[in-house]
Amino acid sequence: MAGVSTKEIKNRIRSMESTRQITKAMEMVAASKLRRAQAQILASRPYFQILSSAINDILENNRDFSSPYLKERPVNKVMYIVIAGDRGLAGGYNSNILKMVEAELKGKDAVVLPIGKKAVEFFRSRKIPAFTEAYAEAADVGIGDCFSIAKNLSKAYLAGEFDEIHIAYTNFVSVLSQVPADKKLLPLSPEEARERAEGAPRRSDTIYEPDAEEVFAAIVPEFLGGILYGALCESRASEQAARRTAMDAATSNADEMIADLSLKFNRARQAAITQEITEIVAGS
Repeated sequence: MAGVSTKEIKNRIRSMESTRQITKAMEMVAASKLRRAQAQILASRPYFQILSSAINDILENNRDFSSPYLKERPVNKVMYIVIAGDRGLAGGYNSNILKMVEAELKGKDAVVLPIGKKAVEFFRSRKIPAFTEAYAEAADVGIGDCFSIAKNLSKAYLAGEFDEIHIAYTNFVSVLSQVPADKKLLPLSPEEARERAEGAPRRSDTIYEPDAEEVFAAIVPEFLGGILYGALCESRASEQAARRTAMDAATSNADEMIADLSLKFNRARQAAITQEITEIVAGS
């Protein structure tokens, strides 16, 4: 920083201190929201497990019925539900999930249902058709919206508008690890239902009225809504964890820059004092 005055260095230090205060505050806010998001994940699991268990029970004990939700058909058109964030400053959270979906959509006739501002803007800029953009604010999407989305997509699937429905979200592994995930929602398969029902109570003696096929058809949209809500909770927790990590790194970088600038400020001040003493001695 040769040639830079001590005043300019001091201004830069003040600027970095202000930035550090902002990043530290954002880190604390993200940590608070992360705790709430983790609580939502734990609260949503029992309902999802019961639905998973019911579907698994029907598939295992009623093999003589057929359902359009189970039939494999040629894949001509694909629907992707994509969950991203509303804001940036979260490391690679948004870019990772959006790049993964973009790679999956190459060469496919696809429609997306974006949830979150970043997802809406991403697919709009690439002119990929959207089923709806009504859920541009991911923070405002609640459990009721998830079941509404599931019912509308189930109707569209039964009408033949889509041959497969996928959901792309970020799986919360830990505070330091968030992994983009792609799950196929429809058509269902007994193996997938069995995996999802792992750990849920067995219900082999259940009697379904009027019959298992009608109960299955009624449960599937609720089941998909539960998956969507669970994925939304996972994504929210992942976003806050990624933002907390990013802001913690930014705060550490700001501390390092402040220390470096302080050292240069002291050196510049020492050089200025030395020069003034030299000038005084030379003048005398």
